[in-house]
Amino acid sequence: MPVSWFLAVPLAALLLLLAVLAAVTGWRGRAGTLRRSGRLGVHTEASELTDNAFALANRVAAPILLAAAAVFGLGGVLVLALRLPTAATLVVFAVALVGGMLLLRSAAALGQRAAASLPRPLTKQDRPAGCDGCACGAGGCAVKALKQGAN
Repeated sequence: MPVSWFLAVPLAALLLLLAVLAAVTGWRGRAGTLRRSGRLGVHTEASELTDNAFALANRVAAPILLAAAAVFGLGGVLVLALRLPTAATLVVFAVALVGGMLLLRSAAALGQRAAASLPRPLTKQDRPAGCDGCACGAGGCAVKALKQGAN
């Protein structure tokens, strides 16, 4: 006996909602239009340091996010279209949900790794002692500090 619509529709709706969210995040991350102040995207410690780190993390995560969207979307369509028995429908739902979530997690991990590979911005403690009052910006004191650290 095929699964009841009262079970299949909410399960498929959840998977399709996750597919849309993952797809939007993937496309906007790939295009570089995600903002750090928003809720979508890779929000890790390393990706939150600078706008460039956030953009890089989301650009790296984008293809995997799009793959997760495909897994969620395919699972949602299969739950509705196949009209399997209840147990088989729940298995299809669980495989799609777990598979998509694992892809989301790997996308976040790769984005975090990419953002962590960028040089950290200098904090006040990292700057040389004579730079407290100068107004030379990142091009002056930051360059001096990096050169001193390399020597």
